[in-house]
Amino acid sequence: MPIDDALPALPTDDALPALPSLAVRRLRDRQQTDPEALRQVLAEGFVAHVGLVRDGFPIVLPFLYGVGDLGAGPVLLLHGSTGGGLFLDAGDEGVPVSATITHLDGIVFARSTFDSSANYRSAMVVGRASVVPAELRAEALRQVADHLMPGRRAELRAMTAKEVRQTQVLHLPLDAASVKVRAAGVGESPDDGEDHAVWAGVLPVALRAGEPVAGALAAAAGTPVDPSVRALAARLDAVAEGLEARLAALM
Repeated sequence: MPIDDALPALPTDDALPALPSLAVRRLRDRQQTDPEALRQVLAEGFVAHVGLVRDGFPIVLPFLYGVGDLGAGPVLLLHGSTGGGLFLDAGDEGVPVSATITHLDGIVFARSTFDSSANYRSAMVVGRASVVPAELRAEALRQVADHLMPGRRAELRAMTAKEVRQTQVLHLPLDAASVKVRAAGVGESPDDGEDHAVWAGVLPVALRAGEPVAGALAAAAGTPVDPSVRALAARLDAVAEGLEARLAALM
């Protein structure tokens, strides 16, 4: 099946230009169209870089995000303030954006800078980002919290109505996305003409958790670290160890 056929086009109207092709033009074998590949990239990320055009000039803004479902299918949920620029840009009709999430998994050290590279997983989601309706905002905020800090809500008080009013969420459908992955060792062969006395290989890179640092009041009271914090730290370490194990199997 052609790559373009696996990426559904968005409806077009005056507010949303025709969707550009999401097919990878170079190193096409790195594009993945399996929905599970998109799910994994989004599940392990925390920050989405969102590109849009404002006053005729392209800008890119970082957002904490979550992945959720408000009743119409999976969406990317972008968290921010009601006074944030993108939320004002969205207005009542939404705003065309491109959101990207990238994981750097390793630096590939070849025997020339030309052949050096990186291992990565990246996703780009294109579409119209729209303001979450007021009646769904609290649920959207809960889903963002569950993505960023799983299990944390059970340890905290509930959000107040005022807090919900002061926060805003945009939702971006996931039906137009492109995923690109490089997960490989260094390119080399015995007869490649390079100096094999020079080390070549991959330096794994991963997001790991440090030791939790207590706030002043928690430290003074000797408050133990909550389970959700320890669990997230353990999850990050487990993901990093899994990536390193898969890399070792490739070499």
